[in-house]
Amino acid sequence: MKKIDMIVNAPHFFTMEGSGVGYKTGTAMLVDGGKIAGFADSVRVASEYAAEENLLLEHHAVFPGFVDAHMHTGLAIARGLAQDTGNWMMYGLQPFDSVIGQAARDAGSRLAIIEAVRAGTTTVGDYEYEMNEVCSFVQKIGVRGQITQLIREAKRKVYNPGELYEYDPVMGAEAFNRCLALYDRWHGGAGGRIHVLFGPQGADFLSLELLLKIQKAAKEKKTKIHMHVQQGDRETYQIEKRYGKRPIAWLSQVNYLDDSLIAVHLTDAHDEEAAVVARSGAGMIVCPGSIGIIDGIVPPSTAFQEAGGDCALGSDQAPGNNCHNIVNEMKNVALFNKIKYKNPEVMPAWRALRMATVEGARAIGLGDSIGSLEEGKKADFIAIDLRKPTMLPVYTNPMRNIVPNLVYSARGDEVALSAVDGKVIYRDGRVLAVDEEAVVSDLENFAPAIGRDAAEEFWRIHGTNAEFMEKGRL
Repeated sequence: MKKIDMIVNAPHFFTMEGSGVGYKTGTAMLVDGGKIAGFADSVRVASEYAAEENLLLEHHAVFPGFVDAHMHTGLAIARGLAQDTGNWMMYGLQPFDSVIGQAARDAGSRLAIIEAVRAGTTTVGDYEYEMNEVCSFVQKIGVRGQITQLIREAKRKVYNPGELYEYDPVMGAEAFNRCLALYDRWHGGAGGRIHVLFGPQGADFLSLELLLKIQKAAKEKKTKIHMHVQQGDRETYQIEKRYGKRPIAWLSQVNYLDDSLIAVHLTDAHDEEAAVVARSGAGMIVCPGSIGIIDGIVPPSTAFQEAGGDCALGSDQAPGNNCHNIVNEMKNVALFNKIKYKNPEVMPAWRALRMATVEGARAIGLGDSIGSLEEGKKADFIAIDLRKPTMLPVYTNPMRNIVPNLVYSARGDEVALSAVDGKVIYRDGRVLAVDEEAVVSDLENFAPAIGRDAAEEFWRIHGTNAEFMEKGRL
């Protein structure tokens, strides 16, 4: 009898192997050394293998863990403060962002990561100014982290429409050096679960000199650049004024489009521009909920995929999207593209699921190790409780409805168990390694001061939400 670490028994496995969902039944998944050791017949497995842990998931479906490829978790401290407003970044978020200290951001990050884990995320793609505490929390909670240190050269202040950003080379150099220090400290950390990426905020927020310096360093260190690309008409305006070209055309001109780049949003990109990025070998991350709320736009992720590119899903940030829940993003990306193309057959549920798993993993450079339940890959998986009302009834003949129900009906609380590297990190409503109540209590302490300190600029700008407050609509 062969000894292994874990046997996972369930009636349904969606492995994501091949070009579909890789459905298996009548089988058990074998886990050893943090990796998937294969599958065995569910009837004979107990007589052939002895495991340290047996997971008996009698009424569940097992999937690869979800990839939330683009998050600004620190902004969870400002959840709900910048929706329903034009010029979102400057007139919505900035009054609050300007007064949020690092301790408050760290508290927001802890809350957001817990929220994501509870909804099935096993890989978080976080992106913020100061990431040491985030790395420590990722290490503690047991999730996988694609951690990006944000690098910005434009001075932080409220810019009016049409105003060019002012660059501060000293600030840019300091941010770049913090990124290098984070890489040296954390890349490969937490038993290999943490990867550090380089995060220029966007082509409009940095000089060409610093952008190229970042690219050179990222290639030398064999990591990725995680950057907002043509994320709105604001960026397009800035790049056209500075360089006379639209952002993607300019990035192509300066040789910034290649397989070292993960391009986020492409909000203001035409289909042809998205195809240019896809053909360069770069990955894409689309955040449908966030961009829908912030800009009222459906980014060209379908055009990117049709050009041969891999596209991941991201939840972005809570002042825009309001939640860190990839189940929600699967539904959003499917619905928004059906509406955009006026075609119910565009973006079927199975394709949205692949974006949350195997295609998402490929888009961020982890396709060889996660995203599908295949022998030799990391044992990152989740179990969905099929007795939750949102998953019922279950059909397997003449068609299976488990994937459509997960994408169109589920809310995230159907996740009963999550494991990373073969270690259970979440079970039956509880994140195992952290005290959730303490995280919540800590976060709540920051809100009153942030509101007080942001009030003057909030009322001076007098955006949509200020008007809503005056008229008793909030």
